Amino acid sequence: MMPLHLAPFVRWRSGLVLAWICLFSVGFTCIGAEHAASVTHPLPVAFSDLLPHFLVEPDDVYIVKNKPVTLTCRSTPATQIYFKCNGEWVHQDQHLIERDVDPATGLPVMQVKIDISRQQVEKIFGLEDYWCQCVAWSTTGTQKSQKAFVRIAYLRKNFEEEPLGKEVALDQEVLLHCHPPEGVPPAEVEWQRNEELIDPKTDPNFFITADHNLIIKQARLADTGNYTCVAKNIVARRKSSSATVIVYVNGGWSTWATWSACSAVCGRGWQKRSRSCTNPTPLNGGTSCEGQSVQKSACTATCPVDGGWSEWSKWTPCGVDCTMWRSRECTQPTPGTGGKECQGLDVQSLNCTSEQCPQTASGAEDVALYVGIVAVALCLTLLLIILVLVYRRKKEGLDADVADSSILTTGFQPMGIKPTKPENSHLLTIQPDLTTTTTSYQGTLRSRNEVGGKFSMSNGPLLEPLPNGSHTLHNGKLPSDPNAFMDRLSSQTYFKTLPRDNVNTSYGTFNFLGGRLTLPNTGISLLIPPEAIPRGKIYEIYLTIQKKEDMRLPLAGCQTLLSPVVSCGPPGVMLTRPVILSMDHCFDACLENWAIRLKKQSYEGSWEDVLQLGEEVVSEPYYCQLEAETCQVFTEQLGRFALVGESLSMAATKRLKLLLFAPAYCSTLEYNIRVYCMDDTQDLLKEVMQMERQLGGRLIDEPHVLLFKDSYHNLRLSIHDMPQAHWRSKLLAGYQEIPFYHIWSGSQRTLHCTFTLERQNLSTCDLTCTLCVWQVEGEGQSFSLDFNISKDIRPLDSDFLLMDNCTPALAGPSAFQIPYLIRQKICSSLDAPCPNGADWRLLAQRLKLDRHMSFLASKSSPTSVILDLWEAQHFHSGNLNQLAAVMAEIGKQEAMIFLVSDGEC
Repeated sequence: MMPLHLAPFVRWRSGLVLAWICLFSVGFTCIGAEHAASVTHPLPVAFSDLLPHFLVEPDDVYIVKNKPVTLTCRSTPATQIYFKCNGEWVHQDQHLIERDVDPATGLPVMQVKIDISRQQVEKIFGLEDYWCQCVAWSTTGTQKSQKAFVRIAYLRKNFEEEPLGKEVALDQEVLLHCHPPEGVPPAEVEWQRNEELIDPKTDPNFFITADHNLIIKQARLADTGNYTCVAKNIVARRKSSSATVIVYVNGGWSTWATWSACSAVCGRGWQKRSRSCTNPTPLNGGTSCEGQSVQKSACTATCPVDGGWSEWSKWTPCGVDCTMWRSRECTQPTPGTGGKECQGLDVQSLNCTSEQCPQTASGAEDVALYVGIVAVALCLTLLLIILVLVYRRKKEGLDADVADSSILTTGFQPMGIKPTKPENSHLLTIQPDLTTTTTSYQGTLRSRNEVGGKFSMSNGPLLEPLPNGSHTLHNGKLPSDPNAFMDRLSSQTYFKTLPRDNVNTSYGTFNFLGGRLTLPNTGISLLIPPEAIPRGKIYEIYLTIQKKEDMRLPLAGCQTLLSPVVSCGPPGVMLTRPVILSMDHCFDACLENWAIRLKKQSYEGSWEDVLQLGEEVVSEPYYCQLEAETCQVFTEQLGRFALVGESLSMAATKRLKLLLFAPAYCSTLEYNIRVYCMDDTQDLLKEVMQMERQLGGRLIDEPHVLLFKDSYHNLRLSIHDMPQAHWRSKLLAGYQEIPFYHIWSGSQRTLHCTFTLERQNLSTCDLTCTLCVWQVEGEGQSFSLDFNISKDIRPLDSDFLLMDNCTPALAGPSAFQIPYLIRQKICSSLDAPCPNGADWRLLAQRLKLDRHMSFLASKSSPTSVILDLWEAQHFHSGNLNQLAAVMAEIGKQEAMIFLVSDGEC
C-alpha cells in the first residue's frame, strides 16, 4: 500500500507524463503555455520503457558513540525516491532530496539522503539488525536497492583470553595465546614486544596465526621481553596484560684443560685439571652444569738423580809431546730427571819425566809444515783453473742465447701472402712476420747442454734444461708431455708440494715474445706479455691448481678462502714486466663489506700478505684488477697465490653454487640425490663434474647460486612434496644441515648432502618433488624436480657446463689478439703525453680503468699495460673492432689497422 504522503506524487506523475510526451517527439518543437524551447539534445525514444537503476546504493555503516550516520541513494531515471527502514517508510520531511540531469544522456538523476541516529537503532529490539532500503519510481515502475545494516559499534574492555608468561630454552618454539574482546566490527589484533610492534614480514622468526596467537619459531636471547596483545577497531583500542617471556640458556661444560704438573718433586703427589661452565654460560635462570669442575689424580714424580764419576782410567803412554792422559765419565750414576751434573774435570794430563819421554827424529815438524804449504798451493791452482773455465763457459752461453733470440725473431716468416687491396698498400709496409695466424715457425728451440744461461733465475732454484732439447713451434702451439715435466719438477725441493694432477696443469717454453697458459674450464690463466721475459732468455713456465685440502692456509677469525690456490712458476725467474694471473673469486666484490688480501707463499713455506685490495701501492710488485666474478693479478714475481677475505659486516656474502646429481641408471628400489654446496668458482665446478662422471651421475637440474651471509647460521637442506603413494624419504629428520664454519672457511672443496629415496616398486619411475636449500634467517633456493629416472631425455648433461676447449699453452703472436707490431705502434702513439688528453689516459677512461691511473702512470709504457689487461680480459670474447672504435674516438689513425684482415697483414 502507498503511504498517504505519496498521493500528491501520483497526481504530479500524470502531469509529468504529458510533459515528457512532447519532449520525445524528435525533430519537432514543443510550445508550452508560458514559454517555448527547442530540444537541442533529443532524449531516447525508449525512455518511457526504462526502469530506474541505482547509481549509489546505501552501504552498511556503524554508529560510533552518539554520532548519527548518513545513508545515500542515487538513481536514474527516477521521478521519486523514498527510504524504508525495518519495513516502515521514512517520513518525507526526513529526506534530503537533490535533482539533476545526466549531461551525457539527458536522463533525470535523483539523490536522496537520510540520517540515522543511535536512538532510532536502539528502539529495535530482538535478534534482527536495524536496516534501511531505498525505493525508486519511474514512469514504468519501481526498483529496490540492497539493504544497508546500521549497527552500533563497540569494543568490550576485557580480553576473552590473555597471553601468559613463559620460560623457554634457547631455540625452543613459543606459543602465546590471545582471544581479543568482543566487538562490532570485530577487532584486529597485533602484537608488541617491549612496546614495539612485531612485524612478521621483517622478522620471519615470528608468525601470527589466523586465531591471533603469536608463535616464536626458534627462541633467541633477543626474544626475551614483555609481550602484549593489542586489539582495536573503529571505536577503541585495548591492550592485554603483558606476558613476560624469558629465554634461558642451560650451561655446558668446556673441554678439560691439560693436567697440571705433579705437586711432588720426588715421589707420590697429586695433579689436577679443570673445566668451566662456559660452553655456553648459563643465562636467564638456565641450569648450571652438573658434575665436578675440578678433577684430581694421583701421580708419582721420578726423583732427580745426581750424576757421579766413574773410576779414572789408566794413564796413557807418554806421548811425543812428553804428556800422558787419563779420563773418567759421569756414569755412576748418570744424571737424570733434573739431577745435577758431575762437578770437576773429566780429563787429566801429566808431563812425563825425561826418562819416559821418547826421542823423536829432528825436523819432523818442518816436514809437516812443508807438506801443508804444497797442499795449499795445489788448491789455489785448481781454483784458478775452475774460474777460467766458468768465465769461458758464460761467454759462450751468452753468444748462444743471442743466437737463439735471433732464431725466434726471424723464424716467423709469411707463407704465401699476396696483397689483395691496393688501397691499403701502405699498411703492407708493416713487417708481417708477427701479425698473422697463418704464419708458422719452422725452426726449433734447442736447449743445448752447453747453454747454462737460458734459465737464469735470481733467489730461487734453477730448472734444468730440457733433456734432449728439441721443441718445435707450429702456429704457437707447444708440445705437451705432462708426465715428464711433472717428474722433473717434483725432483726439486720447492716443487715437491705441486699436485701430480696433469689435468689441472699447463706448461710451456717461452721467450721475449710472451704467450699464455690456460687451465681449461677453470677460469685460470697466466698472460706473459711481450718483453716480460728478457731478450736472450727462455723460460719453462708452469701453471697449476693446488687442492685446498693439501694447502692449509693459516686462516684466523672470520677469514675465508675466496679463490682457488694457484701456483705459477718457477719462482725466482727474472721478469722485466708484470705478468697477469687471472682467476675466479666467490665473494660479492663489495670492498665496503670485506678486507681482501692477496697471499703468497714464501720459499720457506709460510704465507705472507703481499697486497690488500683497495689499498694498492704502485711501487709494490703486485696489483689487482677486481671484477664481479674474476680478478686479474699483476705480479712481477711468480709463485703460489690465493685471495683471502675477512668480513667487515654482516652484509658480506659468499656465492655458493648448488648442484644436483643423481644416478644415470638405477636398478634398485633406492635412489640417491646428491646436493653439492661449493664456492662459485669454475675450478670447483669442473672438479665436481669430473668426479660425478666417474661415479656415473648426471646433472638433474640447472645450477643455482645462493648468497651465503656471514651470520654464523648453518645451511639447511630438505625435500618436500613427494607422492607418498610411490616414494618415501629415508631421512629420519626433517632436514639436513651443514655447519656454518665448514662452508665459510672455504677449505673443504666439495661439501654435499645425500637424500636417499625409496620407491615402492621398480615400475615407479616418475619422480616429482621440491628440494630446498636455505641459510637459517637468510636466503634460500628451491629446485622443482619432475622427471623420469629411467628415461630422462632432457638435454642437460655435465658437458653442457664445460665448453672451454682452448689450447692450454700458446706461445708467440698466436697468444694475443693484437698483432705485435701494431701493438708497438699503438704504444708509441699513446704513451707520449698529449696536450688535449688524447693519450693513454683517455684510452684508460674509455675502457673503464679510471681507478688504476696511478698504477698505470708508474709504468714506463702505460699503454702496453692497458693492452695487456685487455688481452687478459677478452681473450675468448674480445672484439678488435670494438677496440678500434675506441681508438677512433680518441682520434688516433692507428685504429684503421684493426680493420685490416689477417690475409692483408
